[in-house]
Amino acid sequence: MDLRKLKTLIDLVSESNVSELEITEAEGKVRIVKSAAAPVVMAAPAVVAAPVATAVAAPAPAVVSAEPVAAEVTEPAGHIVKSPMVGTFYRASSPGAKSFVDVGSVVNEGDTICIIEAMKILNEIEADKSGTITKILAENGQAVEYGHPLFVIE
Repeated sequence: MDLRKLKTLIDLVSESNVSELEITEAEGKVRIVKSAAAPVVMAAPAVVAAPVATAVAAPAPAVVSAEPVAAEVTEPAGHIVKSPMVGTFYRASSPGAKSFVDVGSVVNEGDTICIIEAMKILNEIEADKSGTITKILAENGQAVEYGHPLFVIE
């Protein structure tokens, strides 16, 4: 499923009274569950049986509810760019390529700042605010969770 389509679905769920949405398409199945903090997106390949998807879905809300508490204690000053999904964080498009951004890089809203690989799909993550990158909070190749802080922009 296209990342833009997922973002649109997340926005629709967050702005409506719907608390849960599940969509099955040829390339996979997506389930969006709205919690008090933010919508959670869980995707599974179409070949995964429903009981397996349920077993995977159960721990995710606990992680989402626990993450903001830890983030409030350790959040540095400035705007925090957080991971919109679970996956592997990469600072560059390929192992030998130059990083999208470094500390001190000036970014505009919409600029690609990193990639998160989820289910063998490389998702470009864009800056949601213009400014200067003051900290990089994730290591290249690190597994990140939904809401994990990635960058600080001032």
